[in-house]
Amino acid sequence: MDARSFQEDVESICAKDARYAAEAYYFLREALDYTSKAVQREQRPAGRPRHVTGAELCHGIREYALQEFGPLAFLVLTIWGLHKTEDFGEMVYTLIAAGKLGASENDKKSDFAAVYDFEEAFVQPYAVDEPPPARKRPRRG
Repeated sequence: MDARSFQEDVESICAKDARYAAEAYYFLREALDYTSKAVQREQRPAGRPRHVTGAELCHGIREYALQEFGPLAFLVLTIWGLHKTEDFGEMVYTLIAAGKLGASENDKKSDFAAVYDFEEAFVQPYAVDEPPPARKRPRRG
């Protein structure tokens, strides 16, 4: 990993490729930290830290986004240019290419493919079931 700051690399990435907002990269980094800590907590007995898979990261991003943004998670992510889990993979591999993240020999971009549907993941938890339509009473005459 190189000596340039994360912020400098994100600015450079966004200047070349405007698909994702800079905030999305900062959020991804925070979500990776959140996911790594969650994976380590689940690991029993506590041993050597292990690598987070693409699918685990996608699920961690979902949990972190819902925790941070609640019902606005879908809106925030889409404003940042994120519409599907494959977008997380694109960002991760861009950061790998910039020397800001590492990957194992088993990692591949396809690990992020269709892990979940954004609408189901970020809208459904807050969906309110609509009440049944009111029944009309017959008029008495």
